[in-house]
Amino acid sequence: MHTNRISPARKIIVWLTAALGLALLTGCETVTLTDLTPKSMAENPSQIYTFSLRATPRTSTVQGIDPKIVVDGQSHTMKKSPLGENIYDFEYQLPPGRDRMAYYFLVNFNIEGGGRVAAHETYTQVETVQIMRRYVLSLEVNRGPVGARISILGRGFTPQDVVHFDGTPARTVFESPNSLSFFVPPVGPNRNYQVTVNGATGNSPVGTFRVDAATVSVTPSSLSVRTGERQTLTFTVPNPAPAGGTLLDVTTDIPESVIMPEVIIPQGQTSITVTVEGGRPGTGNLFLKGFSSGELTIPMSVSAR
Repeated sequence: MHTNRISPARKIIVWLTAALGLALLTGCETVTLTDLTPKSMAENPSQIYTFSLRATPRTSTVQGIDPKIVVDGQSHTMKKSPLGENIYDFEYQLPPGRDRMAYYFLVNFNIEGGGRVAAHETYTQVETVQIMRRYVLSLEVNRGPVGARISILGRGFTPQDVVHFDGTPARTVFESPNSLSFFVPPVGPNRNYQVTVNGATGNSPVGTFRVDAATVSVTPSSLSVRTGERQTLTFTVPNPAPAGGTLLDVTTDIPESVIMPEVIIPQGQTSITVTVEGGRPGTGNLFLKGFSSGELTIPMSVSAR
């Protein structure tokens, strides 16, 4: 019997051919998966949310792409999207009472090479989508003086929500699930503040608000009354109050001695006069922050009858 020996060069060729075939069969030329699903979605009345995937073949040897999505442990077939080539969508109806979904994509495909077709699969890591029941669309304006009333539009607001300026709470008014308003708090002027809506469901960023400098004058500049006696104070600002009015957040260090109403300059007006009544005898001040040099002080004394 005569046996032909394989030359070293031929051995190398045979080995390379086998290696190439093995590479094709093990999926080295695979499919690139790109998750196009946002990690947070605004709540909608239908409770239907769209998951999107781009499955891009790396070479022409990839055939028969079959993408699926596994949501909360259940597998669903995805459909081709009209948004573009190699994009697939699936619309999922969220069960009642849920605001979070865990999912991953699983793609089956074939690789053809060397006269053979081999089945393969690839998948993404597990991701989570959060449904935002409260979200902010916009601030009415992005600058104003201390005391100005500003509106916020959005969805999912509650009476427990409070607007904050870099952590400083502002007087907040719940108007509807789609609207809040707040009075710019007595913070330092001529700088920007990060505004958030804080509530039981977490903190939602609103945007940046610039607090402009403002001045206010008070007449008289000090008060001296007896217990039960009344005297007026007039607050005047240089420009007419904006829509919703201008809140002057007056505080005192002798709260048992001072009886006075909330001070809000009405929309379109430049001044307001309020009545201050003497309570328990005491000596102290009224304070108005955020105006003029930072704080306006009005000395006040209440004496016994």
